[in-house]
Amino acid sequence: MDVQRPAAGGPGAVGLRPARESDVDLLEALTNDPATVGEYQWFGWHDPGYLRRRWRDTGLLSTEGGMLVPTAEERPLGLVSWHRTRTGPHTYCWNIGMVLLPEARGHGLGTEAQRLLVRYLFAHTQFNRVEASTEVGNRAEQRSLEKAGFTREGVLRGFDFRDGEWRDHVLYSVVRADLSS
Repeated sequence: MDVQRPAAGGPGAVGLRPARESDVDLLEALTNDPATVGEYQWFGWHDPGYLRRRWRDTGLLSTEGGMLVPTAEERPLGLVSWHRTRTGPHTYCWNIGMVLLPEARGHGLGTEAQRLLVRYLFAHTQFNRVEASTEVGNRAEQRSLEKAGFTREGVLRGFDFRDGEWRDHVLYSVVRADLSS
């Protein structure tokens, strides 16, 4: 299940593929190493074997959510993830996230990875909405989401706790009808 498209403003193509066992150490660094994750993704240390166990048990793909590895010219760029979020008594949407390696940031690769993930989720699930949020101060991610086709919906006050403070987030979404307009 490789999904691939030319990178916006960059050489080669961005693709998404399932995680391989050889990716697990990289994925652990992208979630558990403050130097790798970056300012807006460091939430403190956590169980270092968590992703290895999830990979062994599910391949990081389940009906509740998953992780894929974005690539450029076969080189891993980071991870994209999604999980099911309740929107009503009988309905759900996908909530997505992304962490890129420091060298992959700022080149439009994340924008394309998020665009591919939305298309993948709409092609293979019946959910009507994909949402993402980012800290109010993370202007680069806000631009990336907008370029990927997301609509800014509003500010979620006191939404997330990071580095000793409650942080406001900006909520974005894309619905199926947005892809046809």
